[in-house]
Amino acid sequence: MLSLLGFSMVAVFMYLIMSKKLSPLVALTLIPILFGIIGGFTSSLGPMMLEGVEGIAATAIMILFAILYFGVMIDAGLFDPLINLILKVVKGDPLKIVVGTSILSMMVALDGDGTTTYMITVSALLPLYKRLGMNRLILATVAMLSMGVMNITPWGGASAMAMAALNLEASELFIPIIPVMGVGLVYAITVAFILGRKERKRLGVVQLDDQTHREISAAEEVPAYRRSKLVWVNLLLTIALLVCLIMDFISLTILFMVAFAVALMINYPRMSEQQERMAAHAKNGLAVTTIVIAAGIFTGIMSGTEMIDAMANTLVSIIPEFMSPYLAVIIAIISAPFTFFMSNNAFYLGVLPILAEAAQAYGVSKVEIGRAALLGQPVHVLSPLVAAAHLLIGMVGIQFGELQRYAMLWAFGSTIVMTIAALIFGVISIG
Repeated sequence: MLSLLGFSMVAVFMYLIMSKKLSPLVALTLIPILFGIIGGFTSSLGPMMLEGVEGIAATAIMILFAILYFGVMIDAGLFDPLINLILKVVKGDPLKIVVGTSILSMMVALDGDGTTTYMITVSALLPLYKRLGMNRLILATVAMLSMGVMNITPWGGASAMAMAALNLEASELFIPIIPVMGVGLVYAITVAFILGRKERKRLGVVQLDDQTHREISAAEEVPAYRRSKLVWVNLLLTIALLVCLIMDFISLTILFMVAFAVALMINYPRMSEQQERMAAHAKNGLAVTTIVIAAGIFTGIMSGTEMIDAMANTLVSIIPEFMSPYLAVIIAIISAPFTFFMSNNAFYLGVLPILAEAAQAYGVSKVEIGRAALLGQPVHVLSPLVAAAHLLIGMVGIQFGELQRYAMLWAFGSTIVMTIAALIFGVISIG
């Protein structure tokens, strides 16, 4: 009965958020309380929820300050020299333009926000694509491939949900997967090279005159919050941050809090400026962190009532034993269609905890399952459920169906390549 109650709760939760009858925040908070009351756990729900929220508090704080930090870096113009360099180097060569698209989008995607990534990448490079008559599907595909890999960062939506659902630290889930992401980015650049070479063969190299270069390079009016003179300082700060992140000698929560404070002090010393920059990125930060904190209630009740154990036992009884050594690989592959047809919230908070608990019965650690479940993100970003994807197709001027037909095999190839890399690097294992 406990298993049935748990599966019913997950089904109701997924239905309500996928049908948009409730927001993820409201569903994560109220649905488990309702089912906890139905299961007769009314008197113990408070401690369960508190324990769940306390378990993911550090993760939520880390995500908030990571979003704020990279938001400030974008505001200050950290990526402006890269954009200018790419526009200068690519000239009228389609191959260089497509590879430059890949490099720019993966760098901007460091902030984990697809909307920002697409806006900056498309705004900078779409004029070149139009001027040369290049296929704009390539621009969208290459940007999405880079975003799909970079979305695995701890402050991206997928990792945030996975950490909250499995009660894992960023250092456990993310640090070992960095080499796998590196392989995914190399794959994205390789695809860009292949597509760019086809465009070069089709169009040839176009010689653009100086006037055309100036028109294409002409940016919008530089906002008052740009800090062009501090680019190198910001770059060194970001490099130091990433090095410390990889070295993992200090909590990522503290690391991003300190880095954000330093970034604000350097770029916006006046309090009014600091408040303006924080307010500008509060929406993105609040949208993710509130869901992560609410997920603490969901997972706290699932664990405290032992629904998750009962559901896992049911799942174990269904899974053929011969498949057990391959569970991590299977989950890596199925995470692509799962996150395509349902939101990250539904998959990582509703489905992943059950899969992870069941896998542990076969000796597969939940951290392996969490890492495996992230490898489908290159396909997920193609989903019509992703709001940033609609922004991308609107800016590029293409249809969703066109993009999916053109990009799907490349995106699924990224998942396969990263899964193989994860096995090679020991991030996930067989047997």
